[in-house]
Amino acid sequence: MQPQTHYVIVAFETSLVPVPDFNLPAPYTCEVRQYERTSLDQIPERIRDADIVTLSILPLRAEVLDAAVSPRLKMVAVVASGTDSIDKEACRSRGIVVSNTPHCNARSVAEHTIALYFDARRSLTLTHSLIRTGQWIERKGLAKSLAGPDGKPPRTCQSETVGIVGYGAVGKTIESIAKNLGMKTLISGRKGQPTAEGRTPFDTVIRESSVIILCLPQNPDTVNLISEPEFKAMKSYAIVINVSRAGVMSEEALVAALKARNIAGAAVDVHSKEPAGPGDSPLFAPDTAELNLIATPHTAWVAENTNLNYQNSLIENIRSWLIMGHPKFQVV
Repeated sequence: MQPQTHYVIVAFETSLVPVPDFNLPAPYTCEVRQYERTSLDQIPERIRDADIVTLSILPLRAEVLDAAVSPRLKMVAVVASGTDSIDKEACRSRGIVVSNTPHCNARSVAEHTIALYFDARRSLTLTHSLIRTGQWIERKGLAKSLAGPDGKPPRTCQSETVGIVGYGAVGKTIESIAKNLGMKTLISGRKGQPTAEGRTPFDTVIRESSVIILCLPQNPDTVNLISEPEFKAMKSYAIVINVSRAGVMSEEALVAALKARNIAGAAVDVHSKEPAGPGDSPLFAPDTAELNLIATPHTAWVAENTNLNYQNSLIENIRSWLIMGHPKFQVV
């Protein structure tokens, strides 16, 4: 039997990251089938002839990874850092390789995080909304809307202690920017585990930080890492920012903490259901309109250099798999 040299590559989500020119090394060739978006019910038809699939956030569950549905599938190339949307056990059982593209969006996500920090600390989105509804005129002034539950005006960077939960490429970049802004930084250890050298115990980070940034992977150990007990332990002037995965923080507990004035504000770029809206997310219920809560539509990663980095890493993964037998950034 001749070794395979021609591959069908199916790109499920080109609306997120455009497909690069793969330009595979001889003797390998490929046919690329591109789809701007793919719904769950479209996966079986589109994956049937695929040798390699590329995607960013589309779920690939066990039923579509079954050999009866995707008989030719050999590689899942995720164009993102997180791979929690892929059933990795199903891939492992069939010998399907899974790769990701880490570090590509670190600068963009870090800068987005800092933007969210300033928005939340200065109540920018909240006061903008109040102006639009005529509240500046009615209340005569909105300066008090910037005060936290402690009744004090916003803190400046030099007065902030930033607790970073998750110390990968994004966490390290956030740390660098925060330090340049004059902030003190704490790098969190893992919850409920011995604290490694150079880290601060998780519970201490929760208690002592004025800004808590979540930029860690979601896995069984990190689901609901931040919930009611953590919010109650935070400082009243704390800001919480989640740019990782929605599951690491309870959305219901977050809204409750903001309503109870346990914390000063929050910002999220990730949501338990995406796209998110008023009908399916507690973050956008009618009674959250005057909370100091900023939400962006999972766009922290978006930047020109992010796309270029993603494309280059995707090409490297596929070429390395063909030539070396494993992708550069292998997950499974």
